[in-house]
Amino acid sequence: MDKGIPIGQEQIAEREKWQWQEPGTAWKGVGLYHITLTIPDRRPLLGALVIPEMDPTKATVSRTALGNALVDCLMTIPHHHPEVQVLHFCLMPDHLHAVLYVRRMMPRGIGTLVRGFWQAAKKLGRVWSASSILPNDIRGNCQEEGDEQKKSLGKRDIRINCQDEENTRPDLHEETARLEAKAASLREEMGDEAYYRFAPVFTEMPFIRPMGHNTQLPNTIRYINMNPQRLATKRLKPGFFRVQREVMIGGRSYDGVGNITLLMAEHFETVHVRRTMVEAAERGDSEPLRNYMNSCVLKARKGAVMVSPFISPHEKQVMQVLLREQRPFIYLTDNGFRDYYKPTDILFDACASGRVLILSPWAFDAGKRHISRADCMALNAMAEEICDKI
Repeated sequence: MDKGIPIGQEQIAEREKWQWQEPGTAWKGVGLYHITLTIPDRRPLLGALVIPEMDPTKATVSRTALGNALVDCLMTIPHHHPEVQVLHFCLMPDHLHAVLYVRRMMPRGIGTLVRGFWQAAKKLGRVWSASSILPNDIRGNCQEEGDEQKKSLGKRDIRINCQDEENTRPDLHEETARLEAKAASLREEMGDEAYYRFAPVFTEMPFIRPMGHNTQLPNTIRYINMNPQRLATKRLKPGFFRVQREVMIGGRSYDGVGNITLLMAEHFETVHVRRTMVEAAERGDSEPLRNYMNSCVLKARKGAVMVSPFISPHEKQVMQVLLREQRPFIYLTDNGFRDYYKPTDILFDACASGRVLILSPWAFDAGKRHISRADCMALNAMAEEICDKI
């Protein structure tokens, strides 16, 4: 994890002016951007996860030479674009997260900046790719260099602080310079045509997400900081985070993530707040709604596994109590799971502890943003079906 510079009062005041920028705009103005660069085949070329004492909360990532070079490349962005500040970043074994702060109007937009960073990253990746095949490659040099670096660091924290980076020269660091020199040497020896046949490793454009709400910066930084801990938890408890396909319940197929043994419980109950209860509460008669929500919690305390899509705010309140009291439940979701799916913050710890099973009857849809009324009705019906069929 790599922590950035704390935001001062002037920056906080300026943050209040940020507006959400719709897709298709140039994104040239003042704003925050969450950038994610991923190795598409998920090879851990950038670092190795280290879990001291098998404690996920202590997890860190020890960088490879390629990982260090990529961080160096990221930290030179303000040198080429003085209007941009690298606020925060975290390097993982197969991807890099960064938060960029655009402090004033950009001449060409964030897309151009990120594309330039991507081209530089591909250059580093191509050198690694070529050297992994050719004799006398840089992998041995990188290993020796990494060993020397670890010895020289001693007890010093291997994490890089953005404040320290700003105090250094904007030149590329030694490892990056070595890769740059190797690239020039390879091109001269092989010729451009042969050299550019090697894969650039970073074959996909970085994902750019503009942030426009005041809460998005701390939430994003918290998400980035938790990446090593989440990966360590998944490594230590792979069964609870592996996507399980075609889980059959009552003749219906689901994909699932979490503790599948919850389906073997003796008693199940649904959580479904009816519209009539909400309307009565709006008219001043809140007792039916309050009694129903309390009954759900009491059933869970007596050992029932609660089943619900937890859609309405009142259902979400019940789920919060279940999480706080560490009660098991089955959560139905309207979208499926990617291969590298991770539960959200609110569910991650419960999933790691085996208290949650997340089910979806539908395949993952990258374009899906909002749940429809038809989906809500279908999921509530499935919750009833699960309770009846198991």
